[in-house]
This record gives sequence, structure tokens and C-alpha cells, in this order.
Amino acid sequence: MRKTTNAASAALLFLLIILGAVAAGCGSASPQAGTSASPASKTLIVFGAGTLAKPWAAEFAAFQKAHPGVTIHSQFSASGDRVKAITQLGQPADVLGVADYSLIPNDLFPHYATWYVGFVSNEITFAYTANSKGASQLTSRNWYKILSRPGVKIGRSNPAADPSGYQILQMLKLAQTYYHKSSLSASVLKNSPASAVAETETSLIAALQSGQIDYLAIYRSDALQHGFKYIHLPVQINLSDPALAKTYATVSVQGVNGPTFGKPIIYGLTIPTNAPNAALARQFVAFLLGSQGQAIMRENGFEVISPAIASPQSALPSSLLSLTAPWPK
Repeated sequence: MRKTTNAASAALLFLLIILGAVAAGCGSASPQAGTSASPASKTLIVFGAGTLAKPWAAEFAAFQKAHPGVTIHSQFSASGDRVKAITQLGQPADVLGVADYSLIPNDLFPHYATWYVGFVSNEITFAYTANSKGASQLTSRNWYKILSRPGVKIGRSNPAADPSGYQILQMLKLAQTYYHKSSLSASVLKNSPASAVAETETSLIAALQSGQIDYLAIYRSDALQHGFKYIHLPVQINLSDPALAKTYATVSVQGVNGPTFGKPIIYGLTIPTNAPNAALARQFVAFLLGSQGQAIMRENGFEVISPAIASPQSALPSSLLSLTAPWPK
């Protein structure tokens, strides 16, 4: 009788153990897609413009050194494509950096973002090498004549996806007025057919290095990072000076979402409203806007905006307020 009782007790105990294991397994199921990460999570997802890939690799390394154990997953491509990955494809991102700040309020407000920060500026130009056709005769005054010569090959990015793609077109329109040459833009662009247009300008860097193209429409920062020569365009047309915003706005071209007016090149930064790890994202953005993060951007050829400018500053996380100033009207 005792043996039977002991056997029954053992069976009951075994059943309770099995049921407990099943319950524990259900309770520890992985979070569903789109739910917030645990506050203790050390994984950061960063989306960025292609031209941020090199400097942000250095930013990641420095941030991880200061925050041991953090894992960063990053994707860099045309700014318009990174925005669409969030708004149309539903891909999660903790931090987004774009080469044209206006993409954030135009495409992400109010559902996917409620604020943005302008943290660095740039200028549009043409990069080239000593082997580029006409390079030995090129000056800041005759550049458009050299680039219009037969046989010259010019690479650029897709204006429907990438800010530099429409910014170079805006620059050429401004140049027509500045140099009093109504055919300037068409003369240059005839040497940049569809076969020379890529989703991002950075994907054409190897083509410039190998001589497949002679000139590449790109930012000054990229030219400096890769040791290229670049054309020193007048500030009246290179989209670098906020004081000339009204002049830049006199031209318009087709951009990511239709007509896009010229404006100073200011890179925008935000934390999407559905960021899986907003807490860690705030720490990373604070690092970017701090002295060490700014130094890395300067080293990579960017003009740092210090303090960074925010719009609307009232919507900014409190931890970032001291690192910013209101966006100038």
C-alpha cells in the first residue's frame, strides 16, 4: 500500500513540474514585433543617410566604449529610403539621421516623430581625381564649362530617393542665375545620363576612384573623407549658408515627394515615436550632440551646429534640452 501511495505521489509531483514548465514557457515568450524593448535592453537600431555611414561608425565605436555591452544594428542608404522603411515598411528604428532635415516633419510628423534636431551642415559639390577629364584646367570659375565637355562622365544620386540627388539639381539651377548662363544645367546634365545615376552617391565612390566616372555630385564631407579633390563652388549656389536661405529657395526641383525648394543643407536627427529602445536612443543622441560626438563629425568634414537646433524644442526629451537651442525662425 505504501509503495502504491509513493508511486502516486511521484506521478503527481512529475505532473506539477511539467505544468509549471509549460506555464513558465508561456510567460517568457518573445515580445511581439513592434513592442517596446525592455528598459534594460542594450540593443540600439540606427537608420542613417549613406553619407553618415563613415562618421557614425566612429561614433558607434566611441559610444560603445563609454557604454560597454551595447550592441548597435545600423542601416545606411538614401535618406528617403530610410524614411520609407519606417513609414511604409514598418521597420523599427531607435534613431534616424537624414541629409535633409525637412524629410522628418514632412514625412514622419505627427505619427512617427514629433521633433527633430539639426546637428551638422554640409555643402554640395563635385568631387574628382587628378585623372578626371579636364581636371588640370579646372577652376572655381570655369567648372561648368569643363563638366560640359564631350566625353566627360558625371555620377550622381537619384533625386527621388536621395537629398544630394535633388540638391545638385538645385545647385545647377542657382548656377544658371549666378553665372548668367541659361543652358548651364542642361549642358552639365547631358554628361550624367540615367546609367550614371545611383540610389546613393556614396555607392559611386568606387567608380570615381577607378576612373569609370570623372566627377561625382557629392557632399564636401565625403570628398574630404576619401581624399578627393572637389570644386570650391560659390556660397551663393552651394547650399551651405543659412543666411542665403531666401536665395536658395528661389529654385525648385522634383525631390523625394514632389517639388522641393532649395534650402541650406542641414542634417536632421530624431527618435521615432515607436522606437523599441527610446531610453538608449536618448543616450546616443546626447552623445552625438556632446563635445566628443561633435569632434568626430568635424574630423569627418562636417560643419557642426553648436548648440544643435531643435524644432519644436518643447517636444524634445528633457535630457536633450540643454544640448539644443530653438530652431531659428
